[in-house]
Amino acid sequence: MALVKLTPLTQRRLHQFRANRRGYWSFWIFLTLFFVSLFAEFIANDKPILVRYDGGFYMPVFKAYPETAFGGIFETEAEYRDPEVKKLIEDKGWIVWPLIPYSYRTIIKDLPSPAPSPPSWRNWLGTDDQARDVVARMIYGFRISVLFGLILTVLSSIIGVTAGAVQGYFGGWTDLLFQRFIEIWAGLPTLYLLIILASIVRPNFWWLLGLMLLFSWMALVGVVRAEFLRARNFDYVRAAKALGVKDSAIMFRHLLPNAMVASLTMMPFILSGSLTTLTALDFIGFGLPVGSPSLGELLNQGKNNIQAPWLAISGFCSIAVMLSLLVFVGEAVRDAFDPRKTFGGGGK
Repeated sequence: MALVKLTPLTQRRLHQFRANRRGYWSFWIFLTLFFVSLFAEFIANDKPILVRYDGGFYMPVFKAYPETAFGGIFETEAEYRDPEVKKLIEDKGWIVWPLIPYSYRTIIKDLPSPAPSPPSWRNWLGTDDQARDVVARMIYGFRISVLFGLILTVLSSIIGVTAGAVQGYFGGWTDLLFQRFIEIWAGLPTLYLLIILASIVRPNFWWLLGLMLLFSWMALVGVVRAEFLRARNFDYVRAAKALGVKDSAIMFRHLLPNAMVASLTMMPFILSGSLTTLTALDFIGFGLPVGSPSLGELLNQGKNNIQAPWLAISGFCSIAVMLSLLVFVGEAVRDAFDPRKTFGGGGK
């Protein structure tokens, strides 16, 4: 199998990225945490991963089974944490539970103290004020926050790069009118508008994503526009126009690769900004639907329950680690694409 051959420039950039040890290891730590969170159902769940009963295998993580499948009397989905259901299964088989036997929405009814209960061997970081396991909610909350931020970053980057390319390439009245629109749009109080819109319509994941996309696409417009304004009068662009090459081909095949250098260096910071905005909306109650695993909601519970400091500490540490890793990765990416360091021997 043929290996992909990297250009000398790409090799120098990768070398410079690895030279920033803090950013390099932050990238792998963040990637590992995100990869692990993708399998949250196998790590924290109130349903078993695997059930062996009467010679058959069942996977409740993927499929809902009625209690009658395990010798019970109810046609509804089996409650695997119920002692009676456990006994029915263990009499003719066995159960493999996740490391944390609670999901983000599981209400724990046999706590040793009223909720929020302090950390214990059963609940490593305690429970919140609704008797839900904090570790489970942190795992699910990390996953949904990163997925939300990644989708928002990709979509806003596509729109922003396209808008900046159109402005910079055509210039003239197109650039002038677009700039005036962006100045007006950027002057709107984004957070207040998001709060107003979220209070009118009950938000869900995709609705909230669309609302934030309305205002987040402008982050890359300026740098892409400047690059296209600089390069649109280069000789190779004029030659391509003289040969009859379409404007779209010139923009996205010849000019866009130059603008992507500046765009890629900003993407980790755009991602961290998206996560911060989502956390802020969840904190004030205008973010994801009630009951969703949310780091901002965990911080809000810490504010409302000062007698339970583990809530605020857990929320703060998870958000601080996540944003710090992204900032460190952004610094490493910026160094990798910095021509002074890429071509100047990598010195700092």
